[in-house]
Amino acid sequence: MPEPVRSVGATAAGDWPGTDPHEANRAVRGELGGANLPFLPSLPARGPGSDAVGRTLGILVDLPFDLQPHGWRLVQRPGRDQRRAESALSSDINALGDVAGTEERPASRLTLHLRGPLSLAAGVHLHNGERVLVDHGARRELYASLAAGAADLVRRVSAVARGAEVLLHLDEPDAGAVLAGRVPTASGYRTLRAIDRREATEAWDLVTASAVAAGAAAAVLVPGGGDVALDAARAGTATGLSLDLPGISDRQWEALAEDIEAGRPLELAILDPRTALPQVTVLAETVLAAWRRVGLPVATLGALTVTAGPGLEDRAPGDATRVLTRLAQVADALDQVRAEG
Repeated sequence: MPEPVRSVGATAAGDWPGTDPHEANRAVRGELGGANLPFLPSLPARGPGSDAVGRTLGILVDLPFDLQPHGWRLVQRPGRDQRRAESALSSDINALGDVAGTEERPASRLTLHLRGPLSLAAGVHLHNGERVLVDHGARRELYASLAAGAADLVRRVSAVARGAEVLLHLDEPDAGAVLAGRVPTASGYRTLRAIDRREATEAWDLVTASAVAAGAAAAVLVPGGGDVALDAARAGTATGLSLDLPGISDRQWEALAEDIEAGRPLELAILDPRTALPQVTVLAETVLAAWRRVGLPVATLGALTVTAGPGLEDRAPGDATRVLTRLAQVADALDQVRAEG
């Protein structure tokens, strides 16, 4: 039986302006219907615990944390900061259920964004003030806790998502620095030793496998920049990869073309939401130029989801909505090229 033809879709990085999760869910789901991929919005404007690292810490299992002047820290007992993060996430999930419950045709897919294990280890501190990254045992414990928490989150969201397939995004903005040994120590006078690429792949696979076992339809890895991080990501079991289009080198495109032809989905961040919004034709042609440069047939555009880089949370809600509208328009334009090709 032939595989169903995939359409080009659109999504975004997860953060959203404002403090009202109901308004955020309505905006996101209103713009990203059809073949597109709505996300569970996070609202950093609410303060600590709703930021990318704090939100992810809020799902950890048996690893309490708090917030110190130097950043997030693992501790012995839960406290106010942890309760705030957990409460914010619960409010977001409840709002998703409320909004989805009013829809005549609820979205068929939904994505969840979490900090990945490497960036979490780089961004969270031990009780002594050093980063979790410095301690092999602490890293392993963090990876396992994140895997268990990701599974719990998939189950919680699936329960209110009205049958939608749930996809997990692991955002790893610090992976390149972690793998290259460029993460500074707490003092800032030296850098921490690079972790082995195999450990990175194993950590990503651990979280991916746990989420899929809990019912996630797929896991998408956002490995950041650099050849080492991309090579480690490609070696893993994540269903798809997400990369910033302007930063992809010719060498990386050759590798990605192999993945696309083998059926691996790809997300491309095609615009920076903090800048002026380009026209649909400009954005679509940028993607098509890359496709042509590596000799990919337009039929493979069905493997593509277009997205935006981080920064939507810094825009006014109306501007953020217009970014989603533009992404959906570009996806439609590219899908028309695919269908006609």
